[in-house]
Amino acid sequence: MQPISRGQQLRARTFRSMGTVVSLTVASNRYAQTAVDELESAVDVVEGIFAHLDLTFSLYRAGSEASRLARGEIMLAYTSETMQELYAEASEWRLATDGAFTSERPDGILDLSGIVKAHAMREAAFSLRALGLRNWCLNTGGDVLVSGSPGPTAHEPWLAGIADPSDRKALLGAFPLASKSALATSGSAERGEHIWAIGGAAPEFAQVSVAASDIVTADVLATAIVAGGTRTLDQAVEKWGADVLAVRRDGTLLATPEFRNAA
Repeated sequence: MQPISRGQQLRARTFRSMGTVVSLTVASNRYAQTAVDELESAVDVVEGIFAHLDLTFSLYRAGSEASRLARGEIMLAYTSETMQELYAEASEWRLATDGAFTSERPDGILDLSGIVKAHAMREAAFSLRALGLRNWCLNTGGDVLVSGSPGPTAHEPWLAGIADPSDRKALLGAFPLASKSALATSGSAERGEHIWAIGGAAPEFAQVSVAASDIVTADVLATAIVAGGTRTLDQAVEKWGADVLAVRRDGTLLATPEFRNAA
């Protein structure tokens, strides 16, 4: 998924973190050099947030707090405040989704990767607003969080393109992030079968995209729907008012009205 934007005043920078590419696009009407300096400062702040969280939560880093916790070298009660807060938040989501979203792997190891990327984006949004930026798009491996507008008209929305899971070079469509500011996608197209349905069966959906009012809700629900299937999809729409585009394993689509209208 890539942000689709228009206008000559858009500037973007990318960096790698958490095993994926993160891009920040800023719309600005400032003088060219001022706008470039503004963007560079913003990227430095955002990259720092991602780097710090990756050092804490990555299970691929032997010295991370998450890896030490997985090896039993420390107990959850003695971990950092951020670790405990995200664990509590993930546990609340597990209850709210009737177990469709969980932070525990089948082997019992705590794995908060299903929420930490969205948390990094949420923290980045706070910092971008503190820097005075109002019009931007943050894309982390296809999960998108936006603020304001990409163009001179305040009502012009950012558009997020949703990749076709059967052809990563093609798009299923573009979704306008207007009433909702976040869109996240989960599935097996890029990372393989890393999400298993409740009961251990293969997921009903190959890919699920969710638009919601905040990025954590969008990301968690996308993962939960892959795991929980149609039942969890209905719950996401009714309980959280999410917009959903789900791709079944045979390629057929299941879309809520907002996604159908955007097609």
